[in-house]
Amino acid sequence: MTKYAIIVPDGAADEPIDQFGNKTALEAAEIPNIDKVSTQGRQGIVRTIPDGMEAGSDVAQMSLLGYDPRRYYSGRAPIEAVARKIDLAPSDWVFRCNLVTISDGKMADHSAGHISTEEGTKLIKELDEQFGSDQLRFHPGVSYRHLLVCKGLDFDVHTYPPHDCIGMAKDKILPRGRGAELLIDLMARSHQLFSNHDINKVRNDLGENQVSSIWLWGQGKKARMESFKKRFGITGAVITAVDLARGLAMLIGFDLIDVPGATGFVDTNYQGKASAAIQALDKYALVLVHIEAPDEASHSGSADLKKKAIEQIDKHIVGPVLEAIQTYEDWRILVAPDHPTPVSTKAHSSEPVPFAMAGTGIAGILHKNFSETNAAKSGFRIDNGFELMEYFLKS
Repeated sequence: MTKYAIIVPDGAADEPIDQFGNKTALEAAEIPNIDKVSTQGRQGIVRTIPDGMEAGSDVAQMSLLGYDPRRYYSGRAPIEAVARKIDLAPSDWVFRCNLVTISDGKMADHSAGHISTEEGTKLIKELDEQFGSDQLRFHPGVSYRHLLVCKGLDFDVHTYPPHDCIGMAKDKILPRGRGAELLIDLMARSHQLFSNHDINKVRNDLGENQVSSIWLWGQGKKARMESFKKRFGITGAVITAVDLARGLAMLIGFDLIDVPGATGFVDTNYQGKASAAIQALDKYALVLVHIEAPDEASHSGSADLKKKAIEQIDKHIVGPVLEAIQTYEDWRILVAPDHPTPVSTKAHSSEPVPFAMAGTGIAGILHKNFSETNAAKSGFRIDNGFELMEYFLKS
């Protein structure tokens, strides 16, 4: 049986950065292992965000998994609800509920300083105690990422992802449309609850970003997807720290592998993820490792942090997994960001991303190091992102 490994460095693709001498973070980083995949195999570019869809990790990762978002996408929050094992009725609406920092009337931080899960859980539970009802229920998640489920209500509303709105005036990115008044009211009431909270007092003393309020976005109804085994004939497992990737994995019938110390930030347990992936290859045909760190570094506007995260992924994940998978008779490995997150904008982009694959039956085309520029020069382009998976598995 062929063994497959997929490494997804979230948001790693970028534009040229001045402080790197007009190189991208991928070009500036020391990534000998990803370069080995690229030079020994094939690199190319893939469009993971279909025209007319927002450049979210949900859409992009759905594409990478081999599913057309235009057919299967129902919103980000419903995917995360699956990961939290929240049972939704067909008529229920669910919203992503970030803990954010608003400063001088602008979105300053989509993560409230990457608040700890312990602090975030306490705030969300208190919010639910104060404002929860048979119609409204807040569910705690990980760090700043939480959910709101609405029953017996209907929405036709446009919302804004806070991580794509850093520096924007809050009043210009508030929800609008049918049901927006309720969401804006909940956000305002959360501000009142949090404004003098003990957690914020401690965070202020420590010089950390305080939680100004919740931010509601990413709404949708119950998600459904076809199983990966039915589509491609094999089983798989996912290693990730974020509910979005976990929810997608559960929707397509993949198993989840938890890694202690996996945080969804730059301080994640890179070595632990690699060790878990290597062990999982004995059991599963396909193992996917998702790393959020480059994306979070981009949202914070730190090119140095992004470069460091990419180097950690190359050294501690791609290197060990590449070495281990080659002990199997037939093997393939794919390295692919889900979408670009330029440091300059701190927001997701819908531009195509570079990818590199190597292994049994994959012949090289352009024997150059991995980068956005070289991938574009390869002439290997996949415009429907969901087709990359079938090519990787079967071509």
